Amino acid sequence: MSPKDDSHWPPPPWRPRDLGPCTVASPLQLSSAPGDEIPDYVDDRERVLFEVEFLEGATPQPSRAFEKAGPREHIFFDPGRTTLAVLTAGGLCPGINNVVRSLVLHAWHRYGVRRLLGIRFGYAGLDPATGLAPIELDPEAVRHIHARGGSMLGTSRGPRDIDTMLDRLGALGVDALLVIGGDGSMRGAHALAERAHERGVRLAVVGVPKTIDNDIDFVDKTFGFETAVAMARVAIDAAHTEATSAQGGIGLVRLMGREAGFIAAHATLASRDVNVCLVPEVHFRLDGPAGLLAHLQWRLSARGHAVVVVAEGCGKVMAEQVSHDASGNLRFADASMDIGRKLEQRISAHFRELGVPFSLKYIDPSYMIRGVPANAMDAVFCDQLARSAVHAAMAGKTDVMVGRWHGSFTHVPLPLVLSSTRRIDPDRDLWLAVTETTGQPRFV
Repeated sequence: MSPKDDSHWPPPPWRPRDLGPCTVASPLQLSSAPGDEIPDYVDDRERVLFEVEFLEGATPQPSRAFEKAGPREHIFFDPGRTTLAVLTAGGLCPGINNVVRSLVLHAWHRYGVRRLLGIRFGYAGLDPATGLAPIELDPEAVRHIHARGGSMLGTSRGPRDIDTMLDRLGALGVDALLVIGGDGSMRGAHALAERAHERGVRLAVVGVPKTIDNDIDFVDKTFGFETAVAMARVAIDAAHTEATSAQGGIGLVRLMGREAGFIAAHATLASRDVNVCLVPEVHFRLDGPAGLLAHLQWRLSARGHAVVVVAEGCGKVMAEQVSHDASGNLRFADASMDIGRKLEQRISAHFRELGVPFSLKYIDPSYMIRGVPANAMDAVFCDQLARSAVHAAMAGKTDVMVGRWHGSFTHVPLPLVLSSTRRIDPDRDLWLAVTETTGQPRFV
């Protein structure tokens, strides 16, 4: 890490920060011949519009556009003298190991970086008090990790002192830190980038969006989401089988989704056998003629079975008290917040009081979904994100997250990422498709 250059700080909101001029020729040896229809290198001036739809005659807003990700013809860091570090933080998600492996292979084979460090157990590994030494990474160390779920580096939650972590990165000689994580992890990455600038060091901090809930804004999707939806569908299919094989059969499936119900919504659309889908963004009631229980009563009398899918974040509706994890997130698995168990109890009590025969089977595949390896499409996406992250780091981009927007890979400034959250809009296409598929009423 070297002294800062204030001429590049701060940039406009949609422009990523950089550490300074890029003067090192890229070792990638891509074509840069003039006149190429599609140049192999990406120019820093290339942009991807945020709004790609507009009325005829209107003018798109070029100021609201992402910098395009990809390899630069000149880079900031000299690969032979560069140390890259990577950490994974937050909850598990399919594809973490795929990203780590591709980061290492691309930095090693394409850029010639020979010092790569794996920070163990998230930001905890940057606190000397934990005694967690980094792992030396090379192609052999990551040879088989993509075939299994979880994180070979380990992960953790909770804040750490920013100055302590920055001192540790300096002691390790780290030039670029690649952070694989969700919104909390990106907040930590942003804080590190800010403090590095304040203290006059050149540290590239690049994020790779990891959240199984798919709730990070300004990106098409996050890795692991497609795998999660596919696994969720397996659980829903099992619930449907149980429900249709019993008199008054009810299949109840609780899926992940703290603040956003994207897994529940997409799995519902993939299954086509769900009769009720509940997500945190859409309020619902249990009791009364327009409530969930009355609808299930009608459903069993009309069709003889029902399948209900609920996102864990709906637990806030019925919680008597709440608790939080080390990162400040609500603990939806705690008894007071577990919407799956609470619905199981309320639905069972309702039909017992009515004297109506029923058979309720409850399925919670949450940790099975988190821990599986990435499927084929997610594996490809992980590799694309990882290569974009290495390109960004070597070009001296910082306080930035790589993502994909309308099919193009982009650099999204972390302050922009943290300014908004992605949620299901009850009035837009996704939720309308869900309600058309399930035929459920509004429950209000």
